[in-house]
Amino acid sequence: MPVPDFLLALRSHVGHGLLPLVGVTAVVVNEEGEVLLHRRADDGRWATPGGILEPEEEPARAVVREVREETGVEVEVERLTSVLAQEPFTYPNGDRVQILDLAFRCRPVGGAPDASGDESLDVRWFPPGALPDMPQRILDRIGHAHEDRPGPFYVT
Repeated sequence: MPVPDFLLALRSHVGHGLLPLVGVTAVVVNEEGEVLLHRRADDGRWATPGGILEPEEEPARAVVREVREETGVEVEVERLTSVLAQEPFTYPNGDRVQILDLAFRCRPVGGAPDASGDESLDVRWFPPGALPDMPQRILDRIGHAHEDRPGPFYVT
């Protein structure tokens, strides 16, 4: 996954120090109830599509962009499903981040699964009962997107 220019500029000032960043995640559910996942090029693990919010970018527009870039699928945002701070994470190069993740439930409106870009090794639809091995935080996002609640899940 390439590091955005704005982050490289920030890192030139703060080094490897902990950066709070806003991330967006899409839980894309088709008419059959299947969930769209991609196998990440950076670590080979299955995940929901998503990424870092760029400067001056709206979160819902960012999640649509990320899904298209990572999977080839065009989506429409249905609703915000969770707002959660992830545990701080250290990349292999020593950069530290903590992501405030905004997860959205989306529905596909065009395109087709395509892993020809540089961010995904594979892109597939999975039935909810046959999801591949993934970190619990991703499974939780998928669960929150399937809940019928009036607003997003958050920790109080």
